[in-house]
Amino acid sequence: MRIRELAAATPARRDRCVDFLRAFAIVMVVIGHWLAVVITFQDGRLDGEHMLAVQPWTRWLTWVFQVMGIFFLVGGYANAASWTSARGRGDGYAAWMGSRAQRLLRPTTVFIVIGVAASAIARLAGADPGLVRLAAWVVAISLWFLAVYLVVVAVTPAMLAAHRRWGLAVPAVLTAAAAGFDVLRLSTGDAGLAAANYLLVWLTLPQLGFAWRDGTLTRSARPWLLFLGGSAALVVLTTIGPYPVSMVGVPGAELQNTSPPTIALLSLAVAQTGLALLLAEPSRAWLRRERVWMTVIAVNAGIMTLFLWHMVPVLVAALALYPTGIMPRPEVGSASWFAWRPVWVAICALLLTGFVTVFVRFERPRRKRATGTRTATSAAPRSAGRMAPGAGGTAGRLAVALTLVGTAASSVGIIRLTIGGFQGAGPAGIPLAALLIYLAGLFAFWAARRVRTSRPAPDAAGRDE
Repeated sequence: MRIRELAAATPARRDRCVDFLRAFAIVMVVIGHWLAVVITFQDGRLDGEHMLAVQPWTRWLTWVFQVMGIFFLVGGYANAASWTSARGRGDGYAAWMGSRAQRLLRPTTVFIVIGVAASAIARLAGADPGLVRLAAWVVAISLWFLAVYLVVVAVTPAMLAAHRRWGLAVPAVLTAAAAGFDVLRLSTGDAGLAAANYLLVWLTLPQLGFAWRDGTLTRSARPWLLFLGGSAALVVLTTIGPYPVSMVGVPGAELQNTSPPTIALLSLAVAQTGLALLLAEPSRAWLRRERVWMTVIAVNAGIMTLFLWHMVPVLVAALALYPTGIMPRPEVGSASWFAWRPVWVAICALLLTGFVTVFVRFERPRRKRATGTRTATSAAPRSAGRMAPGAGGTAGRLAVALTLVGTAASSVGIIRLTIGGFQGAGPAGIPLAALLIYLAGLFAFWAARRVRTSRPAPDAAGRDE
């Protein structure tokens, strides 16, 4: 279905702000990454630096470009809607999580396979191992988000149940726990002691997404409280408090706000949540404009592909423009250098459009071809192929267990690939251990699907596990 048709088919009840914020967050992350990369070419060798390290004054700009909290916010909103809808259809956890994971992992698997293969081929072709390692790390660095988000999706049913019972007390407790781990980290200097904040901080935002969806967060002056309270906390924590101004990791900095996430980063996300809610109502009329809404739909239709591949254009552009002298190389930080930054972003955007065009097909779900006749199987009720609570029994529990194993293994594999940057100790630098763990996760999801669909179908009254 074309973008225009999708726009015309949008239900009137759909909150378009959610879709817009998802697209906005990813686009801001992509542009931020492109601007943060400083490509250098000296003595015939390409290298890279980080803008935040070269130009410290730019660290304040991360308050604008660090918007991953918004993505987790709308993720909570969307996951709550998806899970509620699945339960209404009679789908169980394994079926729902398997479907959500497939949408994330199908394009991710293609990206990982091509990334690892390209790195290995470059090594075998005699490319500088150091340069290959740097390039592979740059391309893979953003994968951490998928590992965390996959876990956040997996715990959505439990966290949504907690929200329905305790409301905003849940994010309050998560915030307090994150602050406690921060205190432990700051008092000892060991960032590893606050590793739990990778989940505590990023689980807080989906809880706010739940509250947004059911109206809890938009009552009275709560959006203003979030915006002003989050902003005030952010300023205090980064001026009087011990936290750095940058909301993105700065190479060589002793204390980072992202590794693991701190309450300063959470304060920024809370302030952004409040601002998003304040702007939601005024933006709805604008989002009903056909061209605007079509743009939002177009970005969301390939959002995973766009996110996964957005650093590849940096490598392509660097290899094509700097050694050849096509792109000027003024002194970093000079007026001329800043004048060329929009051109750099435009070139990366053009290249990314090409990559998205090629690889977006792996993100979109496969459509079954319509047939003229219906078989006995296709004519069966929707509940067929899904396990009933009683009839499913051991098979249902096994499917759930395999789904959880798939989530854990896939996330661990992705994290290891992120840290290693598609490089490892295997032949030609292939990260065999990380790949095997990731593939084990994919196999577990596949096995869970087989368990759910290979058993005899229950009667029409049957429901999923």
